Amino acid sequence: MEQRIAYESTIAKTIREAARQGMMSHALLLSGSGNLLAAARYAAAAMLCRSETGKPCMHCTACRKVMEDIHPDVRLVCDEERRELSVESVRELRRDVYIRPNEGERKVYIFARCDQLNERDQNVLLKIVEEGPPYAAFIFCAAGASELLPTVRSRCVAWKMNEAEETAEDPQAMELCRRLAAGDLTELTAFTVSLENRRMKRERLQEMFRCAWRMAAEALLLQCGKTGTEAPGAECAALLSRHLPRRALQKLTELLKYYAGECDYNVGAGHVLGAFTAECEGLLRKK
Repeated sequence: MEQRIAYESTIAKTIREAARQGMMSHALLLSGSGNLLAAARYAAAAMLCRSETGKPCMHCTACRKVMEDIHPDVRLVCDEERRELSVESVRELRRDVYIRPNEGERKVYIFARCDQLNERDQNVLLKIVEEGPPYAAFIFCAAGASELLPTVRSRCVAWKMNEAEETAEDPQAMELCRRLAAGDLTELTAFTVSLENRRMKRERLQEMFRCAWRMAAEALLLQCGKTGTEAPGAECAALLSRHLPRRALQKLTELLKYYAGECDYNVGAGHVLGAFTAECEGLLRKK
């Protein structure tokens, strides 16, 4: 089934327009309080999309791989174990920049937390941003633009978003909600096992749970009388609303919120997926 693109926020329109005009900068600064990482992936998809009409199309192999965090030419730069990036990780990145892309025309580095970049790191990155190979692109995510040195900021095109900005529909969150609505535990387990086999990263798993949580919350609103919705994942919210009783849907919403929070801790994605699936077993048997 064709996926409906629901990313209609201001920043998404800005990204699409820049891509349409062939003016996607090789250095972007995304700041604000919204889902910066989702916006960064959307921008990376626009850089690597293979469509001839509109980028990102969200249908081609490149777009899907970027949004599922499995594209070999997109690298998430973040260290959950330390307050700052290690010296070696920055040196390794500097070496990696000069290795040509595997599949796409660009190689994209997403810095998920600019507060992990100290002054030394940023000075190293400044040289790469200024003098790196033409295929290298950099996307910086920051709560505030001041997290980057003025010298680095001046090389970036800056776009700001806020909590109200919508995020793109998440294909894996949508598939998770479809299987939950179907109520088939075997199919649900097969899906979560497939995610574990892909060695999904904790950050990506958290995005999936958060998107599914929003769909489940929207489903509850539909059951309470809300009519129609343009929110991302509207189709899946409607499915959940029709097929899960209110008590099961309330429990599911709580579970999705809880396990999204669990991803903040140093636990493996496989452990989180296993625990979530086990709790869903009881929920689906009782529905």
